[in-house]
Amino acid sequence: MRHARGYRRLNRTHEHRKALWANMAGSLIEHEQIKTTLPKAKELRRVAEKLVTLGKRGDIHARRQAASQLKQDAHVAKLFDVLGPRYKDRQGGYIRVLKAGFRYGDMAPMAIIEFVDRDTDAKGATDRARVAAEEAAEE
Repeated sequence: MRHARGYRRLNRTHEHRKALWANMAGSLIEHEQIKTTLPKAKELRRVAEKLVTLGKRGDIHARRQAASQLKQDAHVAKLFDVLGPRYKDRQGGYIRVLKAGFRYGDMAPMAIIEFVDRDTDAKGATDRARVAAEEAAEE
């Protein structure tokens, strides 16, 4: 029985898991929807919901706590400027995990993790902006 076992270890060291959650939470904040394996998605939900709660608080201490967990300042800025005000009146449950079949090759269960009231234009917006800037620089 697995009573009082706090989290999924995912066959990784503590440092690897910490980097994994920082990268995945940043991608989720940036794109507002990502596809990953089901166990990773279920664990990422715990991390990301706490980050959104920090974004709702909005004070400088919460911003520094979020910056210590995320790798990029752009993700922290979006968390506090966009996601915090969006979920200001919501009492938790900011993230949804949808099962998405099985991965071809190793049959790992896949899932889509997304924000509940997500902006559908956010997925790929930074890549589109980067390509547009490169095309403008060429001209």
